[in-house]
Amino acid sequence: MNIIDKIEQEQIKPDLTPFNVGDTIKVHTRVIEGGKERIQIFQGIVIAKRGAGINEAFTVRKISYGEGVERVFPVNTPRIAKIEIVTRGKVRRAKLHYLRGRIGKDAMLVKTVKNAR
Repeated sequence: MNIIDKIEQEQIKPDLTPFNVGDTIKVHTRVIEGGKERIQIFQGIVIAKRGAGINEAFTVRKISYGEGVERVFPVNTPRIAKIEIVTRGKVRRAKLHYLRGRIGKDAMLVKTVKNAR
């Protein structure tokens, strides 16, 4: 095994909740303000996943006060405390960038799976 691969294996999070594009998730992120640390929740729809291994990342989109907000999170960052799945979505695309052009309730409209795990 390559030395770079060994270092990457140490950095990968083993206790990750599996989720897919189209799922509505809550991402609990650690925010450090001054000397204090708190948890901030970002809830939205996963519109894209990319990369593999240590370079894996996902994009979450939500509507906040009528404005679309997207954040890209690296999967293996220590800033993410946990990922919680709210609803599972059923989509037919790998990337849901078409949601950016939608307005109102349609912007967050994705089919949900009846029998979620």
